[in-house]
Amino acid sequence: MEFLQPASWPRPNGYANGVVAKGRMVFVSGMVGWDPDGVFRSDDFADQARQALANVIAVLAEAKALPEHIVRMTWYVTDKREYVAAYPRIGAAYRELVGRHFPAMTAVEVRALIEDAAKVEIEVTAVIPD
Repeated sequence: MEFLQPASWPRPNGYANGVVAKGRMVFVSGMVGWDPDGVFRSDDFADQARQALANVIAVLAEAKALPEHIVRMTWYVTDKREYVAAYPRIGAAYRELVGRHFPAMTAVEVRALIEDAAKVEIEVTAVIPD
């Protein structure tokens, strides 16, 4: 895996501008912050983000993929201000669950998610090296 950073650009904080990878691809559909029983245990943004990341990791494990195999991550959030306010707690949960691995990442504010109680949905692409 190679992270792409144009020399003249400022270094991004918490994500990569691009990634080149070769291997077996794993596509994880959008994971929301409910537990394995499909129950939202919190309406707190950071709690839901943590659970959504844990759900992503659980799906990756089914393919014997690890968090460091993630090459692309898209966050859909229902309130960008709530998302930004939760940065410190989201960052702590991210480092605990994913580590210091920062793939290409995009965050998009959306009007709503399909699950009414969901505040965040995380979609991932991973590449398991050959």
